[in-house]
Amino acid sequence: MTLGALSISLSVKDITISKQFYETLGFTVFGGQLEQNYLIMKNGNALIGLFQGMFDNNIITFNPGWDENANLLKEFDDVRTIQKQLKDNNITLITEADTTTKGPASFMVLDPDGNQILVDQHV
Repeated sequence: MTLGALSISLSVKDITISKQFYETLGFTVFGGQLEQNYLIMKNGNALIGLFQGMFDNNIITFNPGWDENANLLKEFDDVRTIQKQLKDNNITLITEADTTTKGPASFMVLDPDGNQILVDQHV
């Protein structure tokens, strides 16, 4: 199973303060829009998403089909294939991707400690 690029999506109280903090750690804005209360920040191959007012907890995010630069991978496991493998292994999903579609889709699952994992395919 190939999950694609890994990032941490952080639920932040003040996106401007968080942006400044992560810039101090060497991150630069890679995507998103400050005016819409979300930014994707990058330092080397490390990705952090800053999200103000969008969700309650931090989320581990995987992006099938992308590398850490949002470049399309030639080969990757579709989100629906990954979802099926988890379900076949009796993993309960919080949300599910529509298996009748192709292209962008996502699902969410909790790890054994209650951490949210988002598998979010954009291609």
